[in-house]
Amino acid sequence: MRIDIPAFDQAAAEAAQHRLDRLTKPQGSLGRLEELAVRLAGMTGNPRCRFERRTVVVMAADHGVTEEAVSAFPQEVTAQMVANFAAGGAGINVLARQARAQVVVVDMGVRTRSATGVLDRRLGPGTRNMTREPAMSRAQAEAAVAAGRELAGQLAAGGTSILLTGEMGIGNTTAASAVTAALTGRPAAEVTGRGTGLDHGALAHKIAVVERALALHRPDPADPIGVLSAVGGFEIAGLAGLVLGAAERRIPVILDGFITGSAALAACSLAPAAREYLIASHRSVEPGHRIILEALGLEPLLDLGLRLGEGTGAALALQLVDAAVAIRDEMAEFAEAGVSERLDG
Repeated sequence: MRIDIPAFDQAAAEAAQHRLDRLTKPQGSLGRLEELAVRLAGMTGNPRCRFERRTVVVMAADHGVTEEAVSAFPQEVTAQMVANFAAGGAGINVLARQARAQVVVVDMGVRTRSATGVLDRRLGPGTRNMTREPAMSRAQAEAAVAAGRELAGQLAAGGTSILLTGEMGIGNTTAASAVTAALTGRPAAEVTGRGTGLDHGALAHKIAVVERALALHRPDPADPIGVLSAVGGFEIAGLAGLVLGAAERRIPVILDGFITGSAALAACSLAPAAREYLIASHRSVEPGHRIILEALGLEPLLDLGLRLGEGTGAALALQLVDAAVAIRDEMAEFAEAGVSERLDG
């Protein structure tokens, strides 16, 4: 798999920093908004980049591991929520409208075929039960990654200049936990959380399920495709491909929470340079998300106790991207405003 990711553009980042330093404020006084503006310049190669067309990609799939009773919700909810996304009634639809973003819903492998208005990239009616056999074949994992990369290219050709990641799939926090444990080497108990709201006993059972899957397959962290094949999900692999496809085209990616973070972890295991194109929107309450953020070296913009998924945290963070761009472009420089700069010495 050939992946060519351009280097972070240091010259563009420095030009953006120079502009920010001339604005009517003490240097650095807008903190991480300024850091964000500089990073966006380096990602895009444009110190005055703007993001007129923004897209939230919500990938959905079912998981065979739900046979092990790892979720508080039945598997049918995946298809029901996909229909809700398509109808515009979910949390991500509301927040995307606030952030002026379109929502693209992708069926990567929902058990029940999806509603009108959903992109069909199905690789099957959900993965297999990873506690008994690989979640998917290696060919399916490769096809899911390829589908994500292809979709990033199609959206870029349509004018999308920033991508947000979202997901849906009952059982996918179990898959994300297994992927995270496999790629980071951390114990299942450290990366597995309550997901849809499991009680203490159900959480202990879920951890044991992840441990069984890892013991059965012993996935090699040096082989990310093998990890995705053994314990991943169609939507997780697809989102990994989306990250790679965006990075190949200098398109910034705003990550949502734990599940999309596990996809980004897989993407960066395949191509470490992709990390430069990632923005962490928030810190999920899922314990594995903190470990993913540490592994990727990312500091989230928000910490709101979110655990819905769908891309909701990413949509909220997009408004901070807009704020950073507006400050860079609309705030006056000292000379323009007739404001004296500070005296040094």
